[in-house]
Amino acid sequence: MMALILVTGGARSGKSDYAQALAEETAPSRLFVATCPPPADDDEMAARVAAHREKRRGRGWRTLEEPLDPGAALAGGGEGVALVDCLTLWVSNLMAARPELDEAAVARLGAEFAAGCRRFPGTVVCVTNEVGAATVPEHPLTRRFRDLVGRLNQAVASEADRVVLVVCGQPLIIKDGIPNSAR
Repeated sequence: MMALILVTGGARSGKSDYAQALAEETAPSRLFVATCPPPADDDEMAARVAAHREKRRGRGWRTLEEPLDPGAALAGGGEGVALVDCLTLWVSNLMAARPELDEAAVARLGAEFAAGCRRFPGTVVCVTNEVGAATVPEHPLTRRFRDLVGRLNQAVASEADRVVLVVCGQPLIIKDGIPNSAR
């Protein structure tokens, strides 16, 4: 199966575990594209990164850290399956690197990223957060982040073959364009 699959959900919904299990069922050759390398000054985030690494240990994963251009990591080659975790952190990284980033630019980046996923010779599974399902944030920067993530998610989802929403650890397929013969 060669496909682009977007897995979304809220914080601690089980989306990363679901995406990893799906990827491991797909192919024995596995590439993990991490958009969040372990930070030097954030012990809590470093612990989260370490926990994610531990879940992949001994399971045939090759890891590339690419905080600003996960599509470039996919273009670097490979086969089988690639898991990009996560697009939400990618947006956060982009906001820090490109303060002028707006919704139109992030939509273009999402479309370019999806096109890059199509060039990967295998299945690409992407994890993202559904950040717009709560209250309207009070702070303008937080609202901008929510809007940019929402726009990126729409751009990637429109190109994805399958979109899965994970709630309480349970996957709900909300878009499925993968033919039965390719499963």
